[in-house]
Amino acid sequence: MPSAVRRLNVEPTALAVVRRRAQSSELGTVVPRCCGIVWDFARSHGMKAGRHVAVYLNTAIDVEIGVELNEPFVSDGAVVPSTLPGGPVATAVHLGPYHLLGDTHKQVLAWIETHDLRATGICWEIYGHWRVEWDQDPSQIRTDVFYQLTYPRT
Repeated sequence: MPSAVRRLNVEPTALAVVRRRAQSSELGTVVPRCCGIVWDFARSHGMKAGRHVAVYLNTAIDVEIGVELNEPFVSDGAVVPSTLPGGPVATAVHLGPYHLLGDTHKQVLAWIETHDLRATGICWEIYGHWRVEWDQDPSQIRTDVFYQLTYPRT
């Protein structure tokens, strides 16, 4: 279930990611698998990683999947540095199973439209750290959804 949409400015955030192109039907498999690859990389290099992130770069679903980081690192070729963009965003909190995230994305896009704003085409999801109680109550799974904004439409 999505929360109210709001506009705010965010700071750029360093990431460690793997890059993939996926069909929307593959995301339920690709995102968790890639999160695992990056998490294993961070752990094996003694890095303190934050939350998991999926950054959708375009409608072809070129995606960067990984974790937030507070430190630079050397790429192994598969896991590379990237950055969440800073600046204005429209955002909402999704509480519930991942397969219902599309509802929150639709809500944010509708909000952008009704507020005469324009999205750049880049959006991302930040997944809350898994909690054991979510196994029993998936309605509490937290995912933050962001859409990067550009100047108002003309």
